[in-house]
Order: sequence, then structure tokens, then C-alpha cells
Amino acid sequence: MNNYEVKAYDEVQAWRLKIMRPGRMINRISKRAQNKINSWIPEKAHRIITESIKNMVKATLFGSDLTTKRRMNTNRPLYEMDEQVKAKQIVYRRTATVEGAGTGAGGIFLGLADFPLLLSIKLKFLFEVASIYGFDTGKYEERLFILHIFQLAFSNDEKRRETLFIIENWEEQKEKLIDMDWRSFQQEYRDYIDLVKMLQLIPGFGAIVGAYANYNLIDELAETAINVYRMRILEQKYS
Repeated sequence: MNNYEVKAYDEVQAWRLKIMRPGRMINRISKRAQNKINSWIPEKAHRIITESIKNMVKATLFGSDLTTKRRMNTNRPLYEMDEQVKAKQIVYRRTATVEGAGTGAGGIFLGLADFPLLLSIKLKFLFEVASIYGFDTGKYEERLFILHIFQLAFSNDEKRRETLFIIENWEEQKEKLIDMDWRSFQQEYRDYIDLVKMLQLIPGFGAIVGAYANYNLIDELAETAINVYRMRILEQKYS
């Protein structure tokens, strides 16, 4: 490993330990409360929400693949790829911030529109990241990998640890995966951003919350994606 790769490896290990560390009490209490609320929602409503999110995500994946430039050159230095991703992060963070402020300023109706818009921005960003790191987003397994990165970024502590295990053992785990658990996917994401998005529905105040929340959500996603792909590339290179 060169000096930059050693530094990147150390940062990946620190990030990994953060995920494996037992969650804070407030997170566990919040998750129990959200589970209780979810238990009150009729099963038919859960099925409708799950199917809607599934169709929305699949449509976004198809659209993102069509508009993403494929880069399959994996011989570039890791430093160069990281810098390209960080440049993309700035662009997508700005887009998400403007979108969050705009929908937040409109109160409940535009606030509700923020959910699919931000979802599509995040997934498009992940396609760009995968391409920069040299992975073919035209392959079904790579799209499935992207969805697991998304789930890793926006889930409760227990689900994050479970998803990290799948990602760390991707070559053997992908053979067992036919599709995402869409119910879990949508519920974890919805629960993760629930409070912030409810505050975003407040006219006026929602613009501030929306901009700040979307700014930070893109940063969380970027941190997760960078470390996951660093981990994958270094393992392939040195294992």
C-alpha cells in the first residue's frame, strides 16, 4: 500500500468501528417508538407504501443508469477517485440543499414532494460514485450493491451492522440475494428521516430545516459510499 492507501484504510477502520459500536440509548428508544407507530399502520397501507417506494426506486435506478457515464478504468490511483467523488459530493449537496429549501418553504404539499425528489438525488449520486470507482452500474448486482450502501447509510444501528456484514462479504452474500427486502428498505429509510421531514412541513421554518437536513443527508451518504468503495477496492487489490 502507498501512503494514501494506508491513510484511507485507517479511515475505513475508524468508520467501521463507529458502525459496530453499540447504539446510543436515545436511538434505541426512538426505534422502539417508531416500531410501535408502524404497528398501528394497517397492513394494507404498509403494502401500498412498500410497493410505491419499490417502483419509485426501480424507476430511479433505470433513469440513473441511462444518464450515468460508465467509467471502468480501475487502474487510477485511489486518491484520484476519492477526489472526484468529493467534487461530485459538493455538486449533489448543493442540489439537495436548494431542493430541500424550496420544498420546505412550500409547507405540507411541497414538503411531501421532497421525499421522492431527494430519494432520486441520492440514488443518482450513488450511481456517479460507483462509476467513478470503476464499477459497472449496468450490472444488476452493482445496482443491488448501491441499494445496500443506501440502506447502510439510512438505517437504525442494528440494521446497519447487518447490512455492513453483507457488504463486507459481498462476493458470497450476493449469490443469496435475489432482490431487496423492500418492506425493510422503505421502513428503515422512512423512520431514519421521519422527525426532520415532519419539521420540514412547517411553512417558513421548513425551508431552513429542509436545506440543513438535505445538506447533511448527502454528506452522510457520501461518507458511507466513499468508505464502502475504498474497502472494496483495497480488498480486491491486496487480498
